[in-house]
Amino acid sequence: MGALDVARDRPKGLTGGTLILFGTAAAFWPVFTASPEWADGAPDPVDRWSQRVVGALAAEFDGAAHFPFGGPPYTPFIDWALKSGRAFSSPTGMLVHDRVGMMISYRGALHLPQAIALPAPAAASPCDSCADRPCLSACPVSALSGSGPYDVPRCHAFLDRSAGKSCMMEGCAVRRACPVSRGAGRRTAQSALHMRSFHR
Repeated sequence: MGALDVARDRPKGLTGGTLILFGTAAAFWPVFTASPEWADGAPDPVDRWSQRVVGALAAEFDGAAHFPFGGPPYTPFIDWALKSGRAFSSPTGMLVHDRVGMMISYRGALHLPQAIALPAPAAASPCDSCADRPCLSACPVSALSGSGPYDVPRCHAFLDRSAGKSCMMEGCAVRRACPVSRGAGRRTAQSALHMRSFHR
């Protein structure tokens, strides 16, 4: 979901080498639901799957694994994502990715000691060519409207009511409204799992 030349892009907390960001796309859900972490019934299955998979890559390629969970302190994934040139700040303040829109879900990063050739990032934010900006009006309770900070208590209160069932079962209405989010191939069950984790 993105990569950085650390010496050039200067991501927070790192020096030298290459940083590769991993996230979920359409292929993730069937792989994850066939995993031992999904089957064992223990808490935080997606985080544990991420630790195993990205950790194995780090061991194989003599790198270091980093994760967006497990803090505080938290790893600066937002800084890394923005500096990758593949993610941008949307009009709502949430991240938007050039390929999966607002359905971006970073699961880990691999910091390699060596610099490697990287593909060119996106030329511009997808929001720059989005005339309608449906994300700004999609939230049923205006918790994410772009006119102020994200109103987390208002969002959580809405999710507690029957009216919030659509967001709980299908995913955040703002994330779904982004036209680029369709590229994520997000399964409804995956969105529901993420919403349960967010809401608890």
